[in-house]
Amino acid sequence: MITKMKRISFLIYNKEYQNFLERLQKIGVVHVVEKQKGMASDSALQEDVRLLTRYQTVLKALESLGCEDIAPTSAGMDAESAAVMYENLAAESESLEQKRQSLLKNRMDLTPWGDFDTDSVKRLRDAGYELRFFACPPKAFCEEWTELYNAMEISSDKQKIYFVTVTPTGTELSIDAETCSLPELSLTQVEDALLENQALTKENAEARVNLAKDGIPGLRKAVNRCSETLEFDKVSLSGEAAAENSLIMLEGWIPAANVDMVGPELDGMPVFYDVCDPTPEDDIPILLKNNKFAGLFEPLTKLYMLPTYQELDLTLIFAPFFMLFFGLCLGDIGYGLLMIVALPIFTKLFQLINPDFSKWLVVLFGASTMLCGLLSGSFFGFSLYDLDIPFVAHMKELLFKENSEMFSISLYIGVVQILLGMAVKAVNITVQTGFRNALSTVGWLLLLLTVIVAVLAGIPFGNPVIIALLSVACVGIFLLNSPGSNPLLNIGLGLWDTYNMATGLLGDVLSYVRLFALGLSGGILANVFNSMAVGMSPDVPVLGFIVTALIFIVGHALNIFMNILGAVVHPMRLTFVEFFKNAGYTGGGMEYRPFCRKE
Repeated sequence: MITKMKRISFLIYNKEYQNFLERLQKIGVVHVVEKQKGMASDSALQEDVRLLTRYQTVLKALESLGCEDIAPTSAGMDAESAAVMYENLAAESESLEQKRQSLLKNRMDLTPWGDFDTDSVKRLRDAGYELRFFACPPKAFCEEWTELYNAMEISSDKQKIYFVTVTPTGTELSIDAETCSLPELSLTQVEDALLENQALTKENAEARVNLAKDGIPGLRKAVNRCSETLEFDKVSLSGEAAAENSLIMLEGWIPAANVDMVGPELDGMPVFYDVCDPTPEDDIPILLKNNKFAGLFEPLTKLYMLPTYQELDLTLIFAPFFMLFFGLCLGDIGYGLLMIVALPIFTKLFQLINPDFSKWLVVLFGASTMLCGLLSGSFFGFSLYDLDIPFVAHMKELLFKENSEMFSISLYIGVVQILLGMAVKAVNITVQTGFRNALSTVGWLLLLLTVIVAVLAGIPFGNPVIIALLSVACVGIFLLNSPGSNPLLNIGLGLWDTYNMATGLLGDVLSYVRLFALGLSGGILANVFNSMAVGMSPDVPVLGFIVTALIFIVGHALNIFMNILGAVVHPMRLTFVEFFKNAGYTGGGMEYRPFCRKE
């Protein structure tokens, strides 16, 4: 649900403004309306912006090493020292990488010629002879070069012949071949330089890891401090001068439940403030407040768009469906159990998709995967229902579903969610503009429910009750879709709406087939990896077990990774497109960001 907000306006003496802002920051519940766009040209403020950007860049780079949880090697390091050391290490790392690429190219150039002493080439030149290096296609090599220029083949492959010529210094050569310029180093020297480069690169990486352990805490504090300073200055610029600059007016938003926090903190200050209800025209910040279950799914709502203040928060409504969708897409008891057992690993994996995903959301996804896996009996691709155990046989009788049944279940789920979305749309319109504007949506909902009930219950459409319900629905669809408009215009709009519904609803419902398709494809891949693990295993006892285990582990790891990605992305698509569209969700709300201290 969306937290109720109040508009709050302050009037402060200019000379007390900074002191007032410090008190307001301490309260930490007021979302200040920004009046000043951009940043001031103050040099100190620009320095804070530069420092914040610099510290954030270094902090992000060190946090990506994933070692901040390891005990630091020293008492810690201040942010400036950490930033300077990181920048030096980063520059050194870039230089080492450039040198490595150069050495790799040298090795590639020297490999066809073998490991020879470059000093011998120089001694030959001092003796009056010149050694030159050439390469050409095998068919282009001319045997006359051997007699004329002492050409000698060094090596060859399918594409080229590599050869040298030995001639007196100054001899002009008439050879149709590519001239090769070799580095001054020998192949052995290049290999030694690469080993040295590798050792220095390893030392650089270890130094960055140690820096991360010691520098991350100080950098986080510095980022918070700079962010707080910048936010303070930005809020300070949001005040509007009044009464010939002797007063400053500041506006903001505050949760209705927190209004009583303002008075005691500002008591004794020359400040006047007024609290009032918002109007429909106001751009009101959104603060979601859901129960613990729905709160786990709030990152998904924020990933799409926050609702506007006037519409419903759909998080609690789509949360159970999303959990069910994930389970159907993954659909393996073993995979779900593994997600819960290896919770830290899978939490990190899910946070690569969205950093705000919590471990408890992963637990819910794992539990849903296990429960949906009971419908097929799949356990790491093996069918549990093939076991000759009475309890398993009873479970199969109760829960097992064929592929055709899973296909139908996916469609049924789609119908239920779409109808629920239309009901939410009717409620949304009623709350925002009144029930009379929701009559068309109610008519469509009534028509669809009537048709579905009649078909499932086997009631003929000639039944008087069915005819009466369909008639009422048609009145809402064709005559009351635009209250107050010309009836002919209403009928035209109703016909256009009918066309859109007929084409759109069918496509929306069929989109839910992806739940069945993803679950089926994941199960087939798991079964294929199991067959590969058994079929490709050699008959040697120990080696056979190792090969089987490796194929099984690697195959299922790939399958889990690919299917988890699909089990998040495709339910998001069903939620954000099919459900939100039919629910009339517009979104675009601004997130509530209180003016507060960062630490």
